[in-house]
Amino acid sequence: MKKTLSILTLFFLAQVVFAQSGNLDNNTLNIIRSNYSQKAENDIAIRNALTNNDIRNLALNRDVVGKETHDFKYKVKVKGITDQKSSGRCWMFTGLNILRPQLIDEKKLSNFEFSTNYLYFYDMLEKSNLFLEGVLKYHDKEMDDRTVDWFFKDPITDGGVWNSFANLVNKYGLVPKTVMPETFHSENTRWLNNILSSKLREFGLELREIRRQGITGKKLQSAKMEMISEIYRILVLFLGEPPTEFTYRFVDKDNNISEAKTYTPQEFFKEIFPNYNTEDYYMFMNDPTREYYKVYEIDFDRNVLEGKNWIYLNLPSDEIKTFALNSIKNNEALYASCDVGKQLYSAGGTLDVKNYNFEALLGTKFKMDKAARIKTYDSGSAHAMLLMACDTDKDDKPTKWQFENSWGSSHGHNGYLTFTDEWFDEYMFRVVVNKKFIDDKTLKLFDQKPILLPPWDPMFSNDN
Repeated sequence: MKKTLSILTLFFLAQVVFAQSGNLDNNTLNIIRSNYSQKAENDIAIRNALTNNDIRNLALNRDVVGKETHDFKYKVKVKGITDQKSSGRCWMFTGLNILRPQLIDEKKLSNFEFSTNYLYFYDMLEKSNLFLEGVLKYHDKEMDDRTVDWFFKDPITDGGVWNSFANLVNKYGLVPKTVMPETFHSENTRWLNNILSSKLREFGLELREIRRQGITGKKLQSAKMEMISEIYRILVLFLGEPPTEFTYRFVDKDNNISEAKTYTPQEFFKEIFPNYNTEDYYMFMNDPTREYYKVYEIDFDRNVLEGKNWIYLNLPSDEIKTFALNSIKNNEALYASCDVGKQLYSAGGTLDVKNYNFEALLGTKFKMDKAARIKTYDSGSAHAMLLMACDTDKDDKPTKWQFENSWGSSHGHNGYLTFTDEWFDEYMFRVVVNKKFIDDKTLKLFDQKPILLPPWDPMFSNDN
């Protein structure tokens, strides 16, 4: 009893000293060690387990995993799993996977894929141009200015969102995968991203110096043209050169071959999707850190200089679910993005807030809600997938949902991920819906002037 009191007294005194100095001095550390020694015996088994095993295997909730079925009352007719490999192009695959089933059905094909490499080439070229123009816009600011720092910290990535996909297809069209196949570096993008980032930082510094010397007009644009031409050359070396026109013919599942036709990528896009209009699609966000029923725009969150930034309406989760369910019931899958790494049980293809019980294993509580996780960078939208199925109860209230992923068929449940409605509330962030599935009252909310947000906001740090 005296020993316990002595430790408690020392611990109290250490707290006082620590509060005053903030230092982890020897006295404070000794008290912390003494305090832990009282718990150490109970921690032996946990420590042995954790030092020799993946924490996910130890925290796996056997009362939950393996018991969820992958059957759904409402399910969009999709056409198989694609694979983005080691790249951040999930948003491109998701955008294209919305369109792919329509073409396969229309042309009665056994299979078909669009060239993601083609879009990736122009995405990186356009982002490079956007970076250089941003550097010029803020040339008179110091390097430690928040916006200038943001530009140079991360000049280019292969991540993106729905508006980036819309910007690309509207400007550059589409081509079949066979016309511009994947390369090693389109499927493994880290080195190309790194090299372009380094080159753009170099070019950015040069442009700042040229501009600060008072050089403008044709000389300035000539310098920038040389830079963007060099970026184009690097992209060709890694990815191949995109076609400006190509000849193609469709072969259906019965081996019937259409007449060969020569297209530009823009003509091909318009011919196969004559009624597709990206303006018909609206993005919704569930961000509890901000006021609902307001429209927001993220500055510089785009890829094409003259294209559109990311603009969305912030809504409660249940209202977003209503529109998503309307779309699924009408056989139209949706672009959606989430924090896929949270509570992912990949082997079973499930996302459930109860998949892992880290609290029970570690003996500590994790208390942050969705808003707190966003504010502290603990959670954000990190991956885009196709939202394509929903199961409901007897009152038609959603109970679970399903994604078509782009990680290949060996991941998850044959390439699909089933997630609970509760997980939707906690870790789903944005969904893009065709206006025909949205009520007029909600559509009118998009008439508001968007509230402009900075590109470094916590909600958008994992932009995908």
